[in-house]
Amino acid sequence: MAKNIQFALLGFGQIGKKHAQFIKNCPNAELIAIIESNLNQIPAENSIPVYDSLDSFFAKGNNADVVDVCTPNFLHAKNSLEVLEHGCHVLCEKPMGLTKAECEKVIDKSLKKGKSVFVVMQNRYSATALWLKSLMEEMILGKIYLVQTNCYWNRDQRYYSGSEWKGDVKKDGGVLFTQFSHFVDMLYWCFGEMHSFHSTFENYNHPYLPHFEDTGSVQFHFANGGMGILNFSTAVWDKNLESSITVIAEKGSLKIGGQYMEKIEYCHIQHYTAPCLDLKKAHFSHGTYVGNDAHHFLSIQNVVETLQGRSSISTNAMEGLKVVEMIESMYCNK
Repeated sequence: MAKNIQFALLGFGQIGKKHAQFIKNCPNAELIAIIESNLNQIPAENSIPVYDSLDSFFAKGNNADVVDVCTPNFLHAKNSLEVLEHGCHVLCEKPMGLTKAECEKVIDKSLKKGKSVFVVMQNRYSATALWLKSLMEEMILGKIYLVQTNCYWNRDQRYYSGSEWKGDVKKDGGVLFTQFSHFVDMLYWCFGEMHSFHSTFENYNHPYLPHFEDTGSVQFHFANGGMGILNFSTAVWDKNLESSITVIAEKGSLKIGGQYMEKIEYCHIQHYTAPCLDLKKAHFSHGTYVGNDAHHFLSIQNVVETLQGRSSISTNAMEGLKVVEMIESMYCNK
């Protein structure tokens, strides 16, 4: 029987708390430590050993197969380097870093240490994403002419208040990193590399966030042919409106949409009938995750199965770097 994969969780904020539950519910995974500098984040009923820093965790002679990095964006690359230096694999929440140079250092260290870096891009597990990826791999659409991605979300003062890093451009990086890097990854994963970026950004509804955009449009071309447009906003009133991808191609057109890009809204392709897709489900011993929670859970499961030799990395460090590189280019070409 394969041994359990031991995880230490670095960062116990909103996403860290979710990761803790996913790890606890994942077969062949074991959460052995929580590393969090703000001990007020730790609930009284917690039974997992807690450390206030990576240094204190390793100084006690502890080790883990994987350290799950769920710290603020600006610490991702720094923490990954520290973890790799101690000989552990890394599972890193998006983004992998805030610059290509940071990500290159992480990759270099991982190669020297012989350790893997997994990047969380959970949208790759959604039923619609897997369907779109299969259409591209099987060349069912023919030549791609235009891909338009719309991401219209709500991130108002309720989201930013009380945070020491969200909305700070040096720590957060911007909404393309924090909110919409998953969609940049989707474009890259399905359609290939992008180049020739031309971007327009505005801050319409967040005057309390200087040097920070809440609305933008990015035009670009795909290396494999065709052009793309990414429209986004976090200025939507009250709640998320839409996440969608529309494709105009040689042999047909399609749109996947909904609040979280969870359904096929239109499909008209030559000699092709669209499937009926359900929300992704992931079963564990005590229940079932559905939708985005299932996608996150499957990201944890992929780490376990890869380290046990039963699978391969779903989003590797080089792919994580490419997403960061393209977002950097979007911000630089405005």
